[in-house]
Amino acid sequence: MRDRLTDALYGLGWSTVKKLPEPVAVALGRRIADETWKRRGKGVLRLEANLARVVPDASARRLAELSRAGMRSYLRYWMESFRLPAWSPERIRGGFDVSDVHYLVDGLAEGRGVVLALPHMGNYDLAGAWVTTHLKVPFTTVAERLKPESLYDRFVAYREGLGMEVLPHQGGSAFGTLARRLRSGGLVCLVADRDLSASGVEVSFFGERAKMPAGPAALALQTGALLLPVTLWYDESPVMRGRVHPPVEVPGDGNRAERIAVMTQEVADAFASGIAAHPEDWHMLQRLWLADLARGPVTSGDSGDLGDSGGPGRPERPGRPGMEKP
Repeated sequence: MRDRLTDALYGLGWSTVKKLPEPVAVALGRRIADETWKRRGKGVLRLEANLARVVPDASARRLAELSRAGMRSYLRYWMESFRLPAWSPERIRGGFDVSDVHYLVDGLAEGRGVVLALPHMGNYDLAGAWVTTHLKVPFTTVAERLKPESLYDRFVAYREGLGMEVLPHQGGSAFGTLARRLRSGGLVCLVADRDLSASGVEVSFFGERAKMPAGPAALALQTGALLLPVTLWYDESPVMRGRVHPPVEVPGDGNRAERIAVMTQEVADAFASGIAAHPEDWHMLQRLWLADLARGPVTSGDSGDLGDSGGPGRPERPGRPGMEKP
């Protein structure tokens, strides 16, 4: 029953919210965000606990302000995502402004393949739609299988409708396909700021231990592709902002695991710089740091070595049931 309800809620969002005038959708998202924030549910409390690591000198009042802004950013993501299928190409092209995109353009022009690694910031679906619409570059990502299957199908159809190739997250099989895409000069995009599975790579993140996916670094190392971290954020305008960070270089020394660890740490450092600058746009409503895991087990849905870029995995439920960011 809960699975059917979740699927129905997502379906209602895509069928109804996309028909609303944009100012109405914006106001609705802000109202839902504020009401959710006021209830002080587990997702909001977890967001504040995570933000306390990002802004360690923040007062309780400042953390509350950041978490409220964070929920507004989070619901902006959802309102935009529900409406993206109805956006015109012109609206998509004008909805995202990214700096240092030459790293991506030049890397693709060299024909070596590019891996974009992103944290749970801003709206990476909009960024992906901009890549396929404005740059006219197709790309491949992965999606975690969901229950019910109909919900997984919804997200796959949604992202394919935005011009993405979506692979099911099936470990080695997905990795092999991604590697082939990169060797042919293609683009792969992976959300890569959280991996609590056994294959996650331990990193220092805001001064504490966390684990992030090995996939982006492993793919770059194996195929020779360029590895580019990307961070996204909102301002007060309707346009999302972003930055393509400088390439993560492959270390000259060390075995495969050691090289992947060094590269993953560099990705984490790039993420940290972007998150520190725009903490309210980091939509991390789940446990991330290893110190927090002592409070209880982490359930299914924690991303494996490729990252969790494609689907709405449910490692922990946020404040609003059925509204966890993919």
